[in-house]
Amino acid sequence: MADEKRRALIVIDVQNDFCPGGTLAVEHGDEVVEPLNQLMEEFLERGEPVFKSRDWHPPQTKHFSDYGGTWPIHCVQNTRGAELHPELLDDKHIRVISKGLGDEDSYSAFDGTDLALQLKRLGVEEVWVGGLATDYCVKSTVLDALKQGFSVKALTDAMRPVDVQPGDGERAIEEMRQGGAEIVNSQEREAGASAAKPK
Repeated sequence: MADEKRRALIVIDVQNDFCPGGTLAVEHGDEVVEPLNQLMEEFLERGEPVFKSRDWHPPQTKHFSDYGGTWPIHCVQNTRGAELHPELLDDKHIRVISKGLGDEDSYSAFDGTDLALQLKRLGVEEVWVGGLATDYCVKSTVLDALKQGFSVKALTDAMRPVDVQPGDGERAIEEMRQGGAEIVNSQEREAGASAAKPK
């Protein structure tokens, strides 16, 4: 049964620079904090693993437009912009995954990290993914998780898009769905386990 799978929650890049007031702010990006906090509390209470990813860029990287890349300077190591949102739940049991340590773009939390290895060592079969931003790091993480063989639930109410082009977020959700992810609202999480059972 789906509800017997060992699950983990992956919270993607809820950092100051991606929230209102940041150098690469996602509109309404801070709205993901509350639903993600609720989920983190529930996963931790059940003893299920919780991971937070973060962009952790060096001051100079080809990821930034100043050095030939796409994006304005953001989430530079040991700056306020790189810090996780102050209202995001912190707990000693939450594992932090740092990505983007070099010149690579590293949108996915699996890219250049040991996240897949950690999940497999913990016996995780299903991952729940939310955070910032829908059309970049969330989408890339979801698609990589599927490639790694995990079942994936993407949390629509706990992610927000950049929408460089209008509709990018909606297209990303459809791409995740086509890739095999289940698109869910975190408020349906308790109903989700029983949905597969006969009514």
